[in-house]
Amino acid sequence: MEFTFQVLNNTRDIFKKIIENNSLEDLNRIPKGFNNNIIWNIGHVVVSEQLLVYKLSGLESLLSDNMINKYRKDSKPQSNHNQVEVDQIKNVLHSTLEKTREDYYDNVFDKYNTYTVSTTGNTLTNIDEALQFVAIHEGLHYGYVLALLKAIKS
Repeated sequence: MEFTFQVLNNTRDIFKKIIENNSLEDLNRIPKGFNNNIIWNIGHVVVSEQLLVYKLSGLESLLSDNMINKYRKDSKPQSNHNQVEVDQIKNVLHSTLEKTREDYYDNVFDKYNTYTVSTTGNTLTNIDEALQFVAIHEGLHYGYVLALLKAIKS
């Protein structure tokens, strides 16, 4: 599983750099043909990891209910994010993943509620499958972020 954590950490490093290298305006911009923005996608991957790993294991998320509701599946940006909100997302990118890794190796995830993923139809039955899917999901949203970057820069 260490490789999966390395992939997730590298993806989160990329997301952090994207936040740092783009203006608040660009992070919030929703180009024509899109229904969300860069910062929503980054917030969404953090929230999704928490839901797929902690909530489906019957554990409390490390994030607030407000943050979860703002970025969960089927949500979309309701307004522009301010710098405080962007900084909050940036600050939890690695801290949540580090805690997940620690809890994984401490065998905290001893139960898992089976869940079928709507995007691929795969059924997650344990924490290892959940973490593998999280890596795929974050890669998918990295692709969305790249498409958004291209659209706002053209």
